[in-house]
Formats: sequence, C-alpha cells, structure tokens
Amino acid sequence: MTAPPIDPTRLLAAELGERPREVFRHLVDAYLTSGEPVGSRTLSQRLPLSLSPASIRNVMADLEALGLLYAPHTSAGRVPTEKGLRLFVDGLLEIGELAPGERAAIEARVRDQNRGIEDVLTQATLMLSGLSRCAGLVVAAKQDMTLKHVEFVSVAPDKALVVIVSEDGQVENRVIDTPPGLPASALAEASNYLSARLRGRTLESARAEIIAQLEGERAELDRLTAKFVTEGLATLASQSGSAAEDKILIVRGASHLLETMEAQSDLERVRTLFDDIERKNDLIRLLELAGQGDGVRIFIGSENRLFSLSGSSIIAAPYANAAGKIVGVIGVLGPTRLNYARIIPMVDHTAKVVGRLLA
Repeated sequence: MTAPPIDPTRLLAAELGERPREVFRHLVDAYLTSGEPVGSRTLSQRLPLSLSPASIRNVMADLEALGLLYAPHTSAGRVPTEKGLRLFVDGLLEIGELAPGERAAIEARVRDQNRGIEDVLTQATLMLSGLSRCAGLVVAAKQDMTLKHVEFVSVAPDKALVVIVSEDGQVENRVIDTPPGLPASALAEASNYLSARLRGRTLESARAEIIAQLEGERAELDRLTAKFVTEGLATLASQSGSAAEDKILIVRGASHLLETMEAQSDLERVRTLFDDIERKNDLIRLLELAGQGDGVRIFIGSENRLFSLSGSSIIAAPYANAAGKIVGVIGVLGPTRLNYARIIPMVDHTAKVVGRLLA
C-alpha cells in the first residue's frame, strides 16, 4: 500500500519546538486580532512561558529565517507570511465553537420555507457577511426556469436569436446556429411549436418528449423546421449546462472589505480585490475547487492566482442536495487577516444548514 503524501506544512509544525511554536502561535493570534506588527515586548506579556524580550527576538529571527514571519517595515514588529498563515491554520489553529446565539441566528435566517432557494442563499450570504464583517458569497447551480414563451428571431443568414421568457418574468437571450436554407417562415413555425409545448414546463423536462413527438409529427413541420427545432433544443440544453454559465454567483457585503483599510496600500489591494470579484468565472472556478472535497476549504492569498495581488483569503464549504450530490459552495471572502477560528465553524455550520434545507 502506498503511504499517503506527507504534508510539509504539518511536518514543519511538528518539527517546531515548544518555545518557537508558542511564540509563533501567540504572535499570529495577536496579529489576527490587531492587524499590527507584533513585537517582542507584546509577546512577553502574552506568553505563558517566562521569556525575556531578547530571547523572544532570537526566536522570531529563527522563525523569519524559516519564512514564517517578516518585518513589513523598519519597526521591530513581525507579521506572518502567507506560508506562516498556512502553517498556523493547518497545524496550530484551535477552532472554537459557535455561540448558541450565532447558531440560532444562522438557522433562523436560512430556514424560511416560504422563500425560493435563491432567496435563501442570498439571505445566507448576507448573514455570513454580517457576522464575519467580510464579504459573503455563494456559487449555486441555476434553477431550471418554468417557461412561458420561446421565440426565434433571425439575426444573420446562419444565426437566430432565441428569446426565452419564464413564468416569473425572467428573460434570457441566446444566439444559436440555423441550418442552411432555412426560410424565415420556419422561425415562426418553430416559435409557435415550442411555445405551445414548453409553456409551464422546464426545458429539461420537456426536451425528450418534444424530440419524441417530432419523430411522429414530421407532417406538421417541414423537414428543415423539424431539424432546426431538434438542433435548437440540443444547443439550448448544452448551453444551459456549460460550466460557468450554469452557475449563479451571489456576493453580499463587499463594502465590509473597506473597513479593513489601514493605509493607502490597503486601499489599492481592496480595489484589486473588487476587480477580482468582477471576474465572475474565475471566482466560480475557485469556489468549485472547494466543492471537490468534504468540509471547509481555505485559500490564502497567492496560493490561488485570482488573489495573488489583492492578498485575500476565502473560507468556503460545499453543500449537498437530498441525493447527497454537491450542488453549491458557500463561504466568506476577506483579507488574509481573518478570524479563522471563528469564521471556519460559521461557514461550516451554514453549509450544513443549507444542505439540510435542500434535503
């Protein structure tokens, strides 16, 4: 049997002696609380060990040589590097329990049977944003629309615009290819044919039945029109199942990120972060990585290309439907100086509540 790969971060945490481990853990705790570089005098007041500031400075120098700390400017204080934060999160973090009031707030906000799932997810992101003072976000599969009307409009000799109107008033426009030689009258016939059969149903539920009917109703539609309807249905179905387009991204509370600004450089990082959020497809793919395993996933800073400049972290957890299939990911986006011990169980519990609701 092949031995499991050794996690270098956990190995490093195990190799640190008691003194450097305690110094490092308390330094990161102090930094996550204050956001300021931590000096030896501050640590001497926090440490349970009896160490002089000079001894603490020597330990901090050793930790800096390991790439776990760095000095942001000429002061004596140190802050953790991204490598140091990863070591802390994976090997030294003591995750706390949610307060009963926080658990109750999450469940009350999410468990509303009178709302649609998208509204529930929006409320969940708002709630996570409010409790964490960061941005809450969720990626979920689009819900199939119940259709009211379908219309094909010619936009080029070989292209048609499909206008899809749902029962709740949503409108989607898609461009599809048309067969060579298709007359304009065929678009009207196809529109009437599909609207009559799709009204009140989803595309997925009606597609197989319509294709089966076409096989026996060639006389009702001429050959080119029937071919167009069949190919059009296949195209629409494939488009609705594409990776990024088949997902919705909900982001709430991004303004909280401005609260963490402490210098002009922070403002530039937040601006970069807002640009990152606008890159919807990249953010969706990042969150989908969190859905590839069980439990909470944490992405810190430049570990992911999307946040290599803005210096941000994501804490995210997947949620599943009644069949146990992972259908979405919910989480928190904020600076790398997050309160990981508090936010990790918060995200985990919210994902479980959403999953139970779907089940």
